[in-house]
Amino acid sequence: MKKVVCAKSLWISLVLLFWAIGASWSVFAAETNEITVSAAASLKNVFEEIGKTYDGQNKGTKTYFNFAASGDLKRQIVAGAPVDVFASAALREMDDLERQGLLMAGTRRNFAVNGMVLAKPAFSKIQVRSFKDLTRPDVKRIGIGNPATVPAGMYAEQILKHFGVWDQVKDKLILGESVRQVLDYVARGEVDVGIVFSTDAKVRAKDVAVLLQAPGNSHTPAIYPIAVLKGARNVSAARSFVDFVLSAEGRKILEKYGFKAEK
Repeated sequence: MKKVVCAKSLWISLVLLFWAIGASWSVFAAETNEITVSAAASLKNVFEEIGKTYDGQNKGTKTYFNFAASGDLKRQIVAGAPVDVFASAALREMDDLERQGLLMAGTRRNFAVNGMVLAKPAFSKIQVRSFKDLTRPDVKRIGIGNPATVPAGMYAEQILKHFGVWDQVKDKLILGESVRQVLDYVARGEVDVGIVFSTDAKVRAKDVAVLLQAPGNSHTPAIYPIAVLKGARNVSAARSFVDFVLSAEGRKILEKYGFKAEK
């Protein structure tokens, strides 16, 4: 009987210890207002400015960012990564998280829209006047994001299928694990052309040249949603960050980087 009592006491002590550690972390997070935002790679520059502005206006707040392909970020969240806010470059990933019950109810909002462009290295002399020209022999390497995990890659696949050239060019495709990786391929001349977000081409305007703007009807709208996650450690700060992104000041910063406001 003594062994049973001792074991029970030890179990209770461990439970109390873990509860105390968890409570201490919650108090620490609440006091410091630290949040982690997982955001699509294409949001890196604009969200870094938004985060700096937001933190500067909210004393004691510190926003940390994790930038990657939206599909990879979604998998991290599903696996239990400690994330407070998620911002995706497509509805697809956010829809998946919502179906799994991982979003905080009432916090999901669409906040921006992007466009797609065909770009080449700034130093390249190649001329492409239509997406159908991508079938030409002199266009040997075409960079796009991996359609399975990279929203820009999903849109690129839709564009190529819209113009009826997917089957002819699929052997030329060089897949990147994020749209920024594809942008790097283009800037360094590792591909002849690449299909990226228009905002990405703007960020590297000295290194890449835009050849074509993809028509809006050639792909599903590139809508960016944002939401607080159900497991957020600091709900108040997470909600406040989302509100700032959606505010007039946040929209002004988004527009500065080429994003259009979602109506």
